[in-house]
Amino acid sequence: MLDLVREFGPIDIYLFDQLLRGRIAPPMHVLDAGCGQGRNLVYLMRSGFEVFGADADPAAIEHVRGMGAELAARLPADNFRVEPVEAMSFASGSMDAVLSSAVLHFARDDAHFMAMLNGSWRVLRPGGFFFARLASSIGMENRVRSVAGRRHRLPDGSERYLVDEAFLLATTEALGGELLDPLKTTVVQDQRCMTTWVMRRR
Repeated sequence: MLDLVREFGPIDIYLFDQLLRGRIAPPMHVLDAGCGQGRNLVYLMRSGFEVFGADADPAAIEHVRGMGAELAARLPADNFRVEPVEAMSFASGSMDAVLSSAVLHFARDDAHFMAMLNGSWRVLRPGGFFFARLASSIGMENRVRSVAGRRHRLPDGSERYLVDEAFLLATTEALGGELLDPLKTTVVQDQRCMTTWVMRRR
């Protein structure tokens, strides 16, 4: 029997959906911008993708480099860099796909959000695939409390930078992107809302 956890790791189920639909396929160059411990990279490393990652946490990158050595020894350690997503050193237009899973909602303010987003978008080639999961106010507008600007206190007690539908649609247009899927939001009862934002770079 196929060991799904071994094969895919603790992958974001909404990213798994994109894999099933063939939007991410080897030998694409895939960057996980804000990769953390690499939970979305297990399958990609096993399956012949050219995998890259960036995170500001040195311990996280050390862990991901260890994963790469174990699962895909051909991947250079330099593919995984200790860098914030707003200041990544990967070449512009060098990636076929960029993943941003539970990263952008840690923005301090509008300027920081756009710096992180533009840093991720810059490395994506024309026609490339962008996948983001981020906290939003969609479906929970009356349950979040404003702290400053788009920073809000959520019912679960956390503080996040929250986007909404109008903001994401306007930002998609401003970037020169096009939605590949309608915006999809999961409302986690009495806790938070998470929106999936999937684009192609025109």
